[in-house]
Amino acid sequence: MKILTISDNVIASMEYGENLLRNYSGAEAVISCGDMPIPYLDYICSVLNVPMFYVRGNHDTRYDNDHPGGDNLHKRIVRFRGFTFAGLEGCIRYNKDPIQYTDRQMQWMVLELWFKVWFSITRRGKRLDILVTHSPMQGVHDLPDYAHRGFKSLRLAVRLMRPRYMIHGHVDTQDSRRATRTTVYETDVININPVKFMDFENG
Repeated sequence: MKILTISDNVIASMEYGENLLRNYSGAEAVISCGDMPIPYLDYICSVLNVPMFYVRGNHDTRYDNDHPGGDNLHKRIVRFRGFTFAGLEGCIRYNKDPIQYTDRQMQWMVLELWFKVWFSITRRGKRLDILVTHSPMQGVHDLPDYAHRGFKSLRLAVRLMRPRYMIHGHVDTQDSRRATRTTVYETDVININPVKFMDFENG
């Protein structure tokens, strides 16, 4: 399935319908990994005429009063065209703002989501297709500064849930020397910030 994945940074060329249709007209869905303005997300989906799935980033506090026109994946499983998506929002706690969590808090959310994945997917001999997060896991695509450290518990999430893909944002990718795609256990972990148009495979 061809999916347009976006996060964190608004791309000026994507605010023009002509460019969207020229570059992404084959998209079947949009996935946001967070920190995205609501009008930007809604515009992209309306031009491409596709559904959107998202998790909130740590700057998405405005979603409390309004939210994009799509499915919030946080601690949920959503099925679409034979694919299964699940998500975990937020980043490591570095101040008192919302949508930030300690690693212990994230661990409990991982276990809650894992039980849902096991009950509805794994025990039937299937695999979760895409785990959508805002934050990276610790040691994979994260940074040493406190605000951009990854969660240790997301490594546990990948080990328990065995998704085919884990996609995340939160960390900018201007430095071309930094890896943005890494295999962890059997999972293809991808930093999609700011945009990647990809053809995902399922089982």
